[in-house]
Formats: sequence, C-alpha cells, structure tokens
Amino acid sequence: MTDLASPPSSSSPSSPSSSGSGDEWHQTACILCSINCGIEVKLDGRRFARIRGDKTHPTSEGYTCEKALRLDHYQSSTDRLTSPMRRRDDGTFEAIDWDTAIAEIAERFRAVADAHGGESIFYYGGGGQGNHLGGGYSSATRAALGSRYASNALAQEKTGEFWVDGQLFGKPQCHTTGDYEHAEVAVFLGKNPWQSHGFPRARPIIKAIANDPDRCLIVIDPRRTESADLADIHLQVKPGTDAWCLTALLAILVEEDLVDHAFLDDHANRFEELAGLLGGVDIARSADICGVDEDLLRTTARRMAAARSMSIFEDLGIQQAPHSTLNSWLEKLIWLVTGNFGKAGAMNLHTAFAQLFGRSTATPPTPVGGHRILAGLVPSAVIPDEILTDHPDRFRAMLIESSNPAHSLPDSKRWREALRALELVVVIDVAMTETAREADYVLPASTQFEKWECTFFTLEFPANAFQLRRPLLPATPGTLPEPEIHTRLVRALGALSDDDLAPLREAAAAGRAEFADAFLNAMLTQPHLSKLAPVVLYETLGQTLPEGAAAAAAVWGLCQIVAMTYPASVQQAGHADGNALFDAVMANPQGVVFTLDDFGATWDRMETPDKRINLVVDDLVAELQGLATEDPTARHAEFPFVLSAGERRSSTANTAYRDPSWRKKDPSGALRIHPDDAAGIGATDGCVVRITTEAGSAEVPVEVTDTMHLGHVSLPNGFGLDYPDADGTRVRHGVAPNEPTSVDNRDWFAGTPLHKNVRARLEVVA
Repeated sequence: MTDLASPPSSSSPSSPSSSGSGDEWHQTACILCSINCGIEVKLDGRRFARIRGDKTHPTSEGYTCEKALRLDHYQSSTDRLTSPMRRRDDGTFEAIDWDTAIAEIAERFRAVADAHGGESIFYYGGGGQGNHLGGGYSSATRAALGSRYASNALAQEKTGEFWVDGQLFGKPQCHTTGDYEHAEVAVFLGKNPWQSHGFPRARPIIKAIANDPDRCLIVIDPRRTESADLADIHLQVKPGTDAWCLTALLAILVEEDLVDHAFLDDHANRFEELAGLLGGVDIARSADICGVDEDLLRTTARRMAAARSMSIFEDLGIQQAPHSTLNSWLEKLIWLVTGNFGKAGAMNLHTAFAQLFGRSTATPPTPVGGHRILAGLVPSAVIPDEILTDHPDRFRAMLIESSNPAHSLPDSKRWREALRALELVVVIDVAMTETAREADYVLPASTQFEKWECTFFTLEFPANAFQLRRPLLPATPGTLPEPEIHTRLVRALGALSDDDLAPLREAAAAGRAEFADAFLNAMLTQPHLSKLAPVVLYETLGQTLPEGAAAAAAVWGLCQIVAMTYPASVQQAGHADGNALFDAVMANPQGVVFTLDDFGATWDRMETPDKRINLVVDDLVAELQGLATEDPTARHAEFPFVLSAGERRSSTANTAYRDPSWRKKDPSGALRIHPDDAAGIGATDGCVVRITTEAGSAEVPVEVTDTMHLGHVSLPNGFGLDYPDADGTRVRHGVAPNEPTSVDNRDWFAGTPLHKNVRARLEVVA
C-alpha cells in the first residue's frame, strides 16, 4: 500500500539535521524484510510523521506493505541503548564511556586469543534486518582477532539450499531467483508471499497471476494462507510431508513423460539415473502420506509441464521442516526437468552486489562436534554444543552483532546457558536484547535511519538493483555506527597503524584513479592489510567522501568487485567500470540498477566444468530412497500435535520491533488451531492453553481457525519480547517462539532447525 496524499519526490537530504522538516520527503528504505522496499519519509523532529512508497525506486516502484508504515515504532523506541554497558560482578550493568569500553574489550579478547587461539572466538551476525553495511566491516575485526568460525540467521534457513545450488550448478553462489512477474505458473512452496514477500511488489504480482485466466498460482502449504486463498491450486499437505508431495509430483512428470527431453539433452547430466530413482516412487502411497488426492497431484504436475514458463519459490516452510535439504533438491528438480531454467518467466542465476555466503563447497567441520559447515556458516542449532563442553577446542568467547540468538535460535534456555558459560560475550545492538542481557559488554549502535546503510539481498534477474541509503537523522547521542565501532576495535587490537595507511591516504587525496591503483597494489603486496580491507577503506578513501559518507567506502570496494565479476552486465546497465558504478550509487539515493542481463547470462554463470546441470545429488540419494519405507503421519502418543514456531502474520513483522503498541490485532500472539482439534481438547476461541514440547512449555491464548490443518498449530514470530511500560517496568508480551523448540530437532545434513515441525501437546488452562 502507498500513501497517495502527496506527489512523489526524489529529494534527499545532503546531510541529516537535528530536526527534520515537515514539508520535505526523504528517501530511504523499509528494513523489515529482505526486499528493503524504497520509501519516503516526512519527519516531525525525530519522529516519522508520514511514510509512503518511493515511486522512483528501481524495483519496488512505489509499493510498500503496511509494515513500513509503522517504522516510527522502531526508530522512536524508548528501549534504545545510549551508552556502552559493562556487566558488574553482581550481574547488573553500568554505563561506561566508549574509550574504556573499546580498550577493555580489546584487552579481554586478546587474552582469550593468547590463551586459546583466535579460532576460539566465535562471531555471530554480520548485519541484522536492513542493517547490512556495518556488518561488512566485521570481517576486519574478525581478522584482527584471528576468529575463524561464524554463523548468522541464514544458517537456520538457507544453507541446505545454498549447498544444493552448489551441487547442481557448481558453486554455492550459483543462487537462483524466479521471474514471478512474467511466469505463466508461479509456485510457492512453504511460502506465503502475501505476508513474507521475498520478491519485489509481491502482493500486486500474485494478485495479477490469480486474476489472469491464462496463468496459474500454485501454493503448497499445510495452512490455508492469504496466498493460498488466491491460488488456483492449493496442495494442503499434512505438516512435515513436503518431501512425499514433491517426489510424487516428480514421479508423475517422469511416469507420464512430461519432462522436457530437449532441454535435458542439451543442458543436464544423469537424467536417466534420476528417472530410475523416481520410477521407484509409489505415487499413490506418497499422495496418501502427504494428504493430497492423487488426481489433484496429477493435475498439478500436468499444469506445471504445460506451462511456457514456471518459477518456484521455496522458503522456511520446507527449509525448517523434515527432510529440509532433500526438499530443496526435489523442489529444484521440478523446474529443471520441465526446462524452466535460463529463460524469461523461469529460474535464473542472478548477480550479487555482495556475496551472501562463502564460496567454498568444502569447509573443515566444527572443532568439537565435527558438524558440517555449509556456505561458511556453522549450523546455528549446534553452537551451544560447541560451547557447553570441556573439549579443549570449544568456543570461549563470542562477538554478536545486530542479532538476538538467545531469542531467535532454537531452545532459548540452552542458548542463555551457553552464553553464560563463555569467558567473554560482546554484543553490538541498538537495544538491550535478550542476548545483550547475557553479555559482558554491550555497544550501542545507531539505528538504520541514523547512518549510511544499504541493500544486501540483491537477488533479482534480469535487472538487479542496489540502494545506498543516506541517514535521515543524526545518530542518537552515545551511539556509533558499526563501521566506526569496528575501526576502533581494530585499532585497539593493534592490527592497524597510521604508518600502514599513510600511502593510501596520500593516494586518496590525489584522486579516485590514483587511489584505485594504490589500493589494489596494497591488497596484493600486504596481506595483513587485505584482511582489514573494509577498515582500510574507511580510514583512507572514506575520509575523502562527501557528506560524512566514510562508511560508503566499503561500497566503493564492492563496486570494483562487481565490475570485475560481471563486466558485461554492469556495462549493459550503463556503468563503464567500478568507479562509474560507485558514482551512480552515490548520486542516486533511491537506488540504481547495477547489472542488466540477457537470459543467456544464466548459462555463462554456471560453475560446473562442462556448464551442464548435475541432476543427481549423491549425498541425498539414500534419503530419497528411504521415503519409501518412512511413515511420518502417525501421531506421537505423548506429543500428538505439530507446532510451527514463527508464523508470519499481518500483526507481526520481526524482532526489530520491540515496542508492542503498533500491534492492533492479536496483541498476545495467539496459538492457531483447527476447530476439530480445539473441540478435542475442550478449547474455545480466546481461552488459554498450555503448550508443551520436549524442550519446555508456555501458556498462550487460542485462536480457533479452519485455515489450520488437523493436528497442526502455529505460534507467530515477533513475540516474547519485553518492553518498558509507562512506569519503566519491563513487561513481556506473548510467547517467545523458541522457548519450546530444541537444538536437537534439526536436519541431519545441513543442521537447519526444524522450527516448523515441533512435536507438542496441548491442555486447557483452567
């Protein structure tokens, strides 16, 4: 939705003022999902008086959902930190000055590294939602510490999918994206784009598909979501049975010879072997297990095969459910065997302004448990096991940035225990989060609207866009942007000196071209500087940038990498080289298209030696074959319900919103349950039930709704946070969805936690 009260404006502040004008629209972006829709804001002092979509933004084009309209509840939160905090011996916190905080943190980190090695210092985070530019500077701090192991939110969602991409297309960075706007058939698998978006202008696009008789919208989800209500076909699978639904669809495609043989002959390897595996699938049994009529599955497969183009979006509903990594392989096989790759309306390999994850397909395992590391990220569910042990190589300290793992990762109680067992915990965040309360030091960051910021999830094709956002407001007194925090830490750790920087500062003063030559030479000849590249750029080129934009120096470095990685795509978008791209980024606060592709570019980006798709993923074949004898449908005697923890609803956004006053609907975060299940336990709408899992229990009000599948209940995300009331007393609102989840309930291969499939029982609270 957009605010249409005034015409759009491309104006933007040259620098933030202490009190904003009420007449000027300022360009920025929403921070509440990965899309970062462009918005415009009118300020009333430091408050966001009005918010609307920015029609000049290259991808969102004026669209925004209701979440963005509530951003003042984040920016104007009374829960902000305004001073570094140090834990006292009695567990309380005291405010200290920045110089003291940086010096003490550096000294204590050095002590841990000297005693146990820098690899014992674990890093978690790297940029929270919409808070990405500062995260890029963390690599310098990690290098200064010798820190080797890291993780972030992607490790409880996407690493299995990234790994599958690497097996099929050659490298994990061969990440695919759908062209939903032009797809004849759009499939959303464990995905509700009406609420969680996932691609630009999601709501208008899925409505357009639903309203076009020549197109088809397919939703695969146990719950009848808002997206499912619009769908032409809703495969309402039983919770946790997606793998059987997907194998049935694939087996039908093979059995009825609905595959694109010409495409497979030209572009894929090992199809006959794959067909043999799928030929052994009992379609009728698979349909019975997933709870979808076989005729409907056959109708769906035939519609997929008949389409001129098809795009599929897989998301947390299958990535945090049983057979998580296998699901990602099966989902991709559907659009591959039907030839929906490398063309308009289908799936393609996109560019990236900054890589989401590590490039290596093989990384040594974790030091204690020997857990598999995918895309350079330690599985989030195993981190406590790498701490709560007497193993000599256990993690001893953590640096946590713009993340709240004690709330967002499985088994919050065990996470709190693990954090308390560490020798040092340092948190960088805007508020005293659940994780920050377990820290030894908390460093207060400026918000996303008080510093230079940028888009990070650049996932579009054929036109991919990036937005560098200017601050709307001065930093809240006592806070610092993350680039400055990391620069001070690197300096305090003794990793960088003025003597190191003098030649580069001289080159930066001479001009951008001179600096480019000097910087490249320094990166090639001085390895210790190359590891500190973001901070080196901040301290040299950054000091020559206008409008206090030193933090944007790292973006200059990314522009050079992008231009070298995708030269034809960058030039086709109108940028002669990396410097020209950087100039365009700086000059267009609404965002800029940085690469523009022809559809043939997808094949150029393949990383397999023969530029062909590897259809068979050997590590997952046994799991696929095991579906023939596995039966997930029997109800557990002690825990008969399946809980999905963290459902997206219209009344929830994410935990960046700690202020609950914006939530007009469902203020307590009700547990959703099917009417027949509610009747079975004697529950009525609004009553309170106790939900118990193997990890714990909680009490929560009930919402009885026929949108739920029998045996399936859900808790929303964004709850279980406390916030000060009018008297300053901290009051918790709703149930934290990860209090009842477990670190042991995870995918066998990728380690992704199965938040969407937690065994539970319910009882009415008198």
